[in-house]
Amino acid sequence: MGQFYEKIPTFLIKWILDQKIFWVATATLSQKGHINISPKGGQYFGVLNPTTFWYLDLSGSGVETISHLHQEGNDRITILLNAFEGQPQIVRLWGKGEVLEYGSDKFKAFVEENKVNAIAGSRAIIIVHIHQVSTSCGFSVPYYDFKAFRTTLNDFSVKRVAAEESGNKKDSIEQYWAFKSAQSMDGLPGMHRAIATATRDSVKPMKKMVGPLALLLKAPLLPVKIPWQVPTVNLVGLVLLSFFMGIVATVLAGMQLGYLQH
Repeated sequence: MGQFYEKIPTFLIKWILDQKIFWVATATLSQKGHINISPKGGQYFGVLNPTTFWYLDLSGSGVETISHLHQEGNDRITILLNAFEGQPQIVRLWGKGEVLEYGSDKFKAFVEENKVNAIAGSRAIIIVHIHQVSTSCGFSVPYYDFKAFRTTLNDFSVKRVAAEESGNKKDSIEQYWAFKSAQSMDGLPGMHRAIATATRDSVKPMKKMVGPLALLLKAPLLPVKIPWQVPTVNLVGLVLLSFFMGIVATVLAGMQLGYLQH
C-alpha cells in the first residue's frame, strides 16, 4: 500500500543511501517543451536532513536538469528510487530544485561544509528541498544483481580536467561544457559557466534537436529564447501596426466615399 509523508521518514534514510541508482525528472515551463528523465549512478548523493536531498550533477552530453531549474519560476523536480534486491519498494521525493554551479561560492561552501567528494567533472550540486515523499509497492520491478559502478565517465572527466590544467584548451573540460552544456535541446540556457565560455571563445553549442522541430531552433545566440515564446515587444508592435492600418483604411474609405458623392 502506498504511503505519503511531508518529509523522509527516518526508517527510509538508510535505504535511500544504500541505493546504487536513482532517476531525476524535470520539465520546461512551456507545454511544447520537453520532459526529461535522467538516471544517476554512483555514490554521489546524500540526505542532509528529512527535507533535503542532494546529488552531484556530473558532466554529460545533456544539460536538461540544470536548464529547467535555471528557468525563472521553474524549480519542480522529482527523484525516484526503487529496490532491485530485497523487499520491493519505490520511493519518490517531490520538491523544489536548486542549482549550485561548479565554481560558485555556494558550490564551494556546500562542498566544504558537507565534506562532499566533488570529483572531476562535477558541473553542479543539485539540492532538492522536499515537500512530499511517497512509498509504493514496486511489485512489478524485477530483481537485478549489482555488479559494479562504471568508471568510464570518471576517467573521461579526469582527462578533460587534466587537459584544462595543462593548458590544452581544445580538450579541456571548460570547452566540453561550452559545447555540450551551454543549452538544452529546447534551446534553454544551460550552465552559466558554459555560456560564458561559449561566448568568450566563440564556441557554437551542440545541436540537440533534430526533425521538424529543429527548424524552430535557428542557432540562437546565447543567452537563448525558446522559439515558441514571442517577445512582448513584438506583440505590442503588431497591435500598434494593426491600429494604424485600421485608421489609414478608414481615412481612405472616407475619401473615396466623398469623391463618389461629388
